[in-house]
Amino acid sequence: MNFEHDFAGGLIRATCSDAIATIAISNPERKNAVTAAMWRAIPQAVRILTDEAHAHVIVLRGTGADFSAGADISEFDRVRKNSETAVAYEALNSRAFEAIRHCRVPTIAAIRGICYGGGFGLAAACDLRIAEKGARFSVPAARLGIAYPADAVQDIVNALGPQMAKVTLFTGAPMSSEKMVAAGFLLEEVETSVFDQEVSALVHAIAANAPIALHASKLAIRAVIEQDSDLLREAEVIGAETFDSADYAEGRAAFAERRKPRFTGK
Repeated sequence: MNFEHDFAGGLIRATCSDAIATIAISNPERKNAVTAAMWRAIPQAVRILTDEAHAHVIVLRGTGADFSAGADISEFDRVRKNSETAVAYEALNSRAFEAIRHCRVPTIAAIRGICYGGGFGLAAACDLRIAEKGARFSVPAARLGIAYPADAVQDIVNALGPQMAKVTLFTGAPMSSEKMVAAGFLLEEVETSVFDQEVSALVHAIAANAPIALHASKLAIRAVIEQDSDLLREAEVIGAETFDSADYAEGRAAFAERRKPRFTGK
């Protein structure tokens, strides 16, 4: 099944083929800066890809040379000019981060070039991150005189660890992909010539597995990270359901027949 849907006038583009979905941040003339309309569109894109396109995995990437320069600062005089407008604007940010963080299928940030500010936050909300060699990372909120959204800080701390999260937020200094690998933020940094192949290999390896099992695993990991006993119980329930699923029967049959399984998420 091929699926395509544009949001925010084409600045956010959602596509899906063979259960592998992509959300493209498509504002390359502004280094994929994210406008208010784009922040608003990201949860919609996640929902439509999971609920209607039945994606097994979602890749978040930028169009062109950069992942994202973050929030579109040119809008700030209008959408973030004081505390009242800032609260409404940050609610858009938070819903986008939450949609990715709580997405029921695995999410992967495929990062090229600049990954700054809100773009860094979007990447941090993903389950996995892989970057092209030479990518650059920064959260320059303090240099603009503003605080980074508190709920998004949890993703940064979880992805970077407390020490590196503090350095990132306190200094706003650019950091290399090499340093991000060492910090554990990135799964790996990859040469430009093989970047797309490496991303594709990872995505296909995940998409080949049973969606219910992936969902249960993702919930269990979240429960451990967030120390949420209710979420852990939900993961246990969904995990138990896998034993009565058609996918489990298919997995056993495929193993016995020495073939690749064809999972449907049922």
